[in-house]
Amino acid sequence: QVQLVESGGGLVQPGGSLRLSCAASGFTFSDYAMNWYRQAPGKERELVATIMSTGRRTNYADSVKGRFTISRDNAKNTVYLQMNSLKPDDTAVYYCNAHRGAIITFDYWGQGTQVTVSS
Repeated sequence: QVQLVESGGGLVQPGGSLRLSCAASGFTFSDYAMNWYRQAPGKERELVATIMSTGRRTNYADSVKGRFTISRDNAKNTVYLQMNSLKPDDTAVYYCNAHRGAIITFDYWGQGTQVTVSS
């Protein structure tokens, strides 16, 4: 059974930091690119960060470049999102996604973890 379980969300003050984790099971983690998405109330889901299967390439949304860092540990089947200098606009539910393929694709999703940035 495929599972992606996010953790690490919570309430943080502006300027603070959080580290999200996503533990994967039930599939070959090292074959998949991993993504973090977020969705704020009333807004569409947004791709925040991507890390390729080997971990050698990463991409970020312009809104988080220089503040967020995505990383993965293939030995632990876990992907992380280190979030620094958090802003109220970062408030959202953050979702972990595993993606493989281009024409025929495979996607798995976690249940999401709430991040609230507020004073």
